[in-house]
Amino acid sequence: MKRFKQFLVTICLLSILFLAESKVYAQTKECNADLKISSSIMSRYVWRGLQLGGAYPSIQPTMEFSKGGLAIGAWGAFSTNGLQSQEIDLYASYTFAKEMFTFTLTDYFFPGDTVDYNYFVYEKDATSHLFEASLKFNGTEKIPFTLLLATNIYGADTKKLNGDNTFSSYIELGYETKIKEVELSCFLGSALNAPGDDITGFYGNTKTGIINLGVTAAKEIQISDKFSLPISSSLIFNPYAKKIFFVFGFTL
Repeated sequence: MKRFKQFLVTICLLSILFLAESKVYAQTKECNADLKISSSIMSRYVWRGLQLGGAYPSIQPTMEFSKGGLAIGAWGAFSTNGLQSQEIDLYASYTFAKEMFTFTLTDYFFPGDTVDYNYFVYEKDATSHLFEASLKFNGTEKIPFTLLLATNIYGADTKKLNGDNTFSSYIELGYETKIKEVELSCFLGSALNAPGDDITGFYGNTKTGIINLGVTAAKEIQISDKFSLPISSSLIFNPYAKKIFFVFGFTL
């Protein structure tokens, strides 16, 4: 636990140094950093083949500060029902090797609107935070596929019978192409862990299986000379859970 807290402090210090450096560049008019804010409105929130927040529209804001290959940001999902699970994620990522790979550390957190909670609880057996480390191959012109590997490294993961985390992992193969003005993203994702018949895994599984199979179609609708509206539709299957979802959304 002590080492993990030291790790968190290191991440915070690096973030402060990163922001401070960018501020200096901005003051000297040499800043090449970028700050983005946006929000998506989705018909429902489906993540890796799992429906979160119930069958209600989801508001999903994003804020990201980036410079070079480094990005620090926040992402959220808030069900319009108000009683379902809400989500606030903080993340830091680094893209390297000529943009072929991206390493990301994500802190998932699910505050409850109907109950009191303490955000700053990080003890192993009490925290509602979930830390995930992931590595993504972004593809190249000669290799038009992406590959994501993500593992829960600390926090509110599924526990073994002895109380230890199962280090739940997920792998996803992707392929992107374009048909006229529509961008297509195909994906095939699987839960890697097999926690056993007596334990339901982090992805709702008791054994390894495909949980996220589908395609996303996205395009921009030109509203005016200065404004276009990005829209997307996703058809998602979860073969393991025998579920299907059809999600539509747009981004402002």
